[in-house]
Amino acid sequence: MKFISTRGDAPALSFEEVVLAGLASDGGLYVPELLPSFSQTEIASWAGLSYQDLAFKVIQPFVDGEISDADLTDIIAKAYEGFRHPAIAPLVQTDHNEWVLELFQGPTLAFKDFALQFLGHLLDFILAKRQQKVAVLGATSGDTGSAAIEGCRRCDNIDIFILHPDQRVSEVQRRQMTTVLADNVFNIALQGNFDDCQNMVKASFRDQSFLPDGRQLVAVNSINWARIMAQIVYYFYASLALGGPHRPVSFAVPTGNFGDIFAGYLAKQMGLPIEQLVIATNANDILHRCISANDHSKHALHQSLSPSMDIMVSSNFERLLFDLYGRQGAEIQRLMSEFESGTMRLDEKVLSHARSLFSSYRLDDADTLAIIRQVYEESGYLLDPHTAIGVAAARATRRQHDTPMVCLATAHPAKFPDAITQALQSVDGTTAVEPALPSHMHDLFVREERYTVLENDIASVHEFINQALD
Repeated sequence: MKFISTRGDAPALSFEEVVLAGLASDGGLYVPELLPSFSQTEIASWAGLSYQDLAFKVIQPFVDGEISDADLTDIIAKAYEGFRHPAIAPLVQTDHNEWVLELFQGPTLAFKDFALQFLGHLLDFILAKRQQKVAVLGATSGDTGSAAIEGCRRCDNIDIFILHPDQRVSEVQRRQMTTVLADNVFNIALQGNFDDCQNMVKASFRDQSFLPDGRQLVAVNSINWARIMAQIVYYFYASLALGGPHRPVSFAVPTGNFGDIFAGYLAKQMGLPIEQLVIATNANDILHRCISANDHSKHALHQSLSPSMDIMVSSNFERLLFDLYGRQGAEIQRLMSEFESGTMRLDEKVLSHARSLFSSYRLDDADTLAIIRQVYEESGYLLDPHTAIGVAAARATRRQHDTPMVCLATAHPAKFPDAITQALQSVDGTTAVEPALPSHMHDLFVREERYTVLENDIASVHEFINQALD
């Protein structure tokens, strides 16, 4: 299988090449030249498979023989052996025909573990085979960083550098990254917001001349195709658990960088019957504004109670636009150039198509706290603020109540204790429940931290990376 750039000018790459490349040389993102498709009969035959066996079925066509079936099976097994729940992605019912898909059972308590545990073991396999060393460079709005570090910390051929916006992630999120003291792990707190971090990563990939000889950058955020590919699996898993493919299922997805919900779109394109895909945003609502009002313009970034969604430039939206514009790279180049100036408008036909594929909804902090409290009072189930936005969006936009609605739970509530405290605080100032960290993280707040605060200046970041690798 070959992978092509959304902007049309970069060379097509093989699977292993695209995993190592991350961003395309023309600034675009890689997507499969042809998407695999599965018949309803084939999907139905997967009912009852373990998560690992299902992952093999979904992922193997993308790999297309570049990695042997035995090695791919081993990589998948290693990726999910550290998850706390034997189902890997268990479903919990919160209302009539409403379900939460718990994607926080991995080692760092966030959905990013599903892709980044897999990617870490995949990279280790590819680099060992090639006898190559790389530097991983990533930006995080909260959860990607810790999951990437956890996936790469034991890799012999990787040094990993993660940029997070200084003082704009929760304390749990920060400590999950900065208390990993491995010699190959480097945390940078950038004096800016997430978009500043992400823009710096993109610029670094375009010009890697600052690196020592023999090194290249590898991306582990959701611009890396392998991340998106691994996330497709849990859409099939949830659907099969709820009667798919014999009946459709709907999904509501807390959305920042558009990678997670794009994986759901791909699952639908591959043959999974999905009735509704709901884009759930916080006050940083560029995707909701785009779908609802054709307003894809950059606004000031708001710091919210759902920091992993505090994103104004949703990188993976480009992958969807590539499909919506007939896979014409020149059109995507035009749109991205237009967006650089601050705004972008979709053609009416394209907008209509997007609205047929996605619903969207926006929730502010006050309503996020209200839905956390409401669901806890109704069912005793505790949502983190990101998942709460997904549940609220599902309830507000749902079209068919006889179709199961699955809300993706993207993080454990213990990662955001301040939001939970605000949501559940009683009149007398006490809190009904305080979410506890799982046992393997019980001492997180007393562990030694190590990170470097740098100004929002690419030269300073490049100098830091170069000295660390020297």
